[in-house]
Amino acid sequence: MATTTKDLVITRVFDAPLPLVWKAWVDPEMIKQWWGPDLFTCPFAKIDFRVGGTSLVCMRAPKEFGGQDMYSTWKYTNIVPLERIEYIHNLADKDGNTLDPASIGMPADFPQNLLNAITFEDLGNGKTKVTVTEYNWPVGQMMKMSEVGKEQCLNKMATILEEQR
Repeated sequence: MATTTKDLVITRVFDAPLPLVWKAWVDPEMIKQWWGPDLFTCPFAKIDFRVGGTSLVCMRAPKEFGGQDMYSTWKYTNIVPLERIEYIHNLADKDGNTLDPASIGMPADFPQNLLNAITFEDLGNGKTKVTVTEYNWPVGQMMKMSEVGKEQCLNKMATILEEQR
């Protein structure tokens, strides 16, 4: 049975200048402030920001959701400074080894090797448009959860950008 896939696209305009918004995606201390949905934290972010580099980020669930650490890698495939970041997202162990989502109990519609693209556009007057695209999601509950989680991450990012302006 064929699986229907769809690109997940989220666009947000930040009230912050382009260099600061770009920094939020590449600076480990900033990433630790926004990575993860509401109530989740990011206690660890090791960023190897270069084409061919792989970053390792940790998302920690709140105690009421089990308190477990969940790791992801971002393997960068294309970087155009202040314009575009492309990376392959995978679930991982604490050492950065890629994990098959099904092997750790994730639903069948959680993809492996998920291509992400982040584009940045300077709108002038200290505003920046960011478009996040996650390509070829199997249509289902996990895609919807990713959309909600990414929206919450971007809300957190907007807050930290406002604080840094």
